[in-house]
Amino acid sequence: MVIAVLVSARFVSTQAVNLYLKDKIFPFLKDGPFTLVYIHTDVHWTENFPGISNLKAIYEFIPTTIKYNLKAVYFVHPSLQARLFFATVGRLILGAELYNKVKYVKRVEFLWEYVRRKEIELPEFVYDYDEKLEFCPVMDSGLESDYLRLFSASPSVDSAVSTYSSMRCFA
Repeated sequence: MVIAVLVSARFVSTQAVNLYLKDKIFPFLKDGPFTLVYIHTDVHWTENFPGISNLKAIYEFIPTTIKYNLKAVYFVHPSLQARLFFATVGRLILGAELYNKVKYVKRVEFLWEYVRRKEIELPEFVYDYDEKLEFCPVMDSGLESDYLRLFSASPSVDSAVSTYSSMRCFA
């Protein structure tokens, strides 16, 4: 499981990531098929995105046997920006074969269709975000920005706030 918000891509070098993968992760993945759960909750592009060239370098560092053993990547709480990025650049970096293994999961409840609940332990903020989605269905479609605001009541007919305004659900 990768919790992207915990990775400060601005301060971690590609070499450090590759060394970590080689020493700590790859030894466990050579034995057989595996899946990856990527948690995108609360990720901010400027803080957590390592850059296209770094992503490509990390991907190229991964041995072919490990790429082959990867059966699926479950991308939890994808933002619209992340989905658009992977739909365009991701296909070029990953190639069609690996890109087709990426499954977008809007809510944690849908993750359990693919992964057994007891196999992974998600951080509390992931469940909190899911709970907020219950009150703001527009966010499910990825239409909200990174900087959200909370409005306690929806606009009424007599409200000064237009129904078509760019209201945000929470901060």
